Amino acid sequence: MGENKYDDLVFFDKYSRMARSRQGLSGAGEWKTLEKLLPDFAGKRVLDLGCGYGWHCRYAAEHGAASVVGVDCSERMLAVAREKTADLPQVTYVKEAMEDVDFSPESFDVVLSSLAFHYVEDFPALREKIRRWLVPGGDFVFSVEHPIFTARGDQDWLYGPGGEIDCFPVDNYFFEGRRRAVFLGEPVTKYHRTLTTYLDGLLTGGFALRRVAEPMPPEEMLDIPGMRDELRRPMMLLVAALRL
Repeated sequence: MGENKYDDLVFFDKYSRMARSRQGLSGAGEWKTLEKLLPDFAGKRVLDLGCGYGWHCRYAAEHGAASVVGVDCSERMLAVAREKTADLPQVTYVKEAMEDVDFSPESFDVVLSSLAFHYVEDFPALREKIRRWLVPGGDFVFSVEHPIFTARGDQDWLYGPGGEIDCFPVDNYFFEGRRRAVFLGEPVTKYHRTLTTYLDGLLTGGFALRRVAEPMPPEEMLDIPGMRDELRRPMMLLVAALRL
């Protein structure tokens, strides 16, 4: 298992104050785009890797999933998730790192993951496990931080002499691997990989691409301080694929 920053009390307290933590899916700028990539959940067995607060687990259950398993290595995150889905008996949770958890072949019809794979060092190995867990024709939908956003590592703008934003730097793009980023003012380990690794890895690894999206902030969020600057570079990559 890699770094578990979300069980750090200071980091978790800062995370809990974010809009996506307080408001759920409606507070996530990418949600309207991601929702359009999701499959029909009716009667499906669903796995959510890096489930966090359980928002996507709840959504799948409320849209007819027969069972939903959320996996996360953070006990603090899972405590919140259990509380938020306590009224949904078809939702269960496993406390384990995504890299370490295992399930029987063809255990799931849908595998989801939201903004978690950039914490995983060996994505190709996890991708192969996911393929094994899915039934043929099963859906694999995930969001990650965009390779343009993760490439340089510090994930910050370059600023002009007056402190104004100049541009967003991209460097060392083809050098995949560990990056030391700053998130919520705290140092966090993330892993950069290229667009080719994500997309061609699916195409050559037993999946068919269904949709790819680089979400922009919705119009109703553009008045939030700093949000309009998010139109200047992609922050997230959303992918929907089918297991062949």
